[in-house]
Amino acid sequence: MPGTATSEVEVTNISRHGFWLLLEDEELFLPFEEFPWFKGAPVEAILEVERQAPEHLYWPILDVDLSVRSIRHPDLYPLKARC
Repeated sequence: MPGTATSEVEVTNISRHGFWLLLEDEELFLPFEEFPWFKGAPVEAILEVERQAPEHLYWPILDVDLSVRSIRHPDLYPLKARC
C-alpha cells in the first residue's frame, strides 16, 4: 500500500558522534561514546537493524543486540564493550 511505513525501526542519520534511530514515532540518539560497538562500523552495518520484539533491536552484520530501554537510559547500563 503506498505511503505505508515498511519498517518499525530506521536509522535516519549518522554523524561522527553517533546516529539517530526512528522507532515508531520516537527518535533516539545513540552516541558512539555510550554505544562503542558502532564506532568505526560501516554505514551498511549500522543501517541494517531489525526490531525482533517491541523492546529488542538487533544489528545482524555487527551481531549487536540492544534493549530499547538501554538506548533510552544508557546510565542504567554502565557496562560497555571495550573496542
